[in-house]
Amino acid sequence: MQLLKIIGATTLVLAATLSMAMAATFTKGTVKKVDAKAGKVSIIHEELVDLEMPAMTMVFRVADKAMLERLEKGQDIEFLVERIKGKLTVVELK
Repeated sequence: MQLLKIIGATTLVLAATLSMAMAATFTKGTVKKVDAKAGKVSIIHEELVDLEMPAMTMVFRVADKAMLERLEKGQDIEFLVERIKGKLTVVELK
């Protein structure tokens, strides 16, 4: 019984560690342009840590076009990017 408790506790610690390791990193940026028709946003951004990409200005797709309604030129944002079907896509905004 004691061994089962130890194994259970170890499993919980491992799961928490993996969860933290998989947590995505938000990136700071400034909106340069919003193209609602194309479903894209240009962002001047800091390093994309999770994608090992240096700071630069890039055009991103958005996972949900409703996100574009929350964005305007010159706005400072924090965003999360994932590669979806080979395209860099903003999947979350803070």
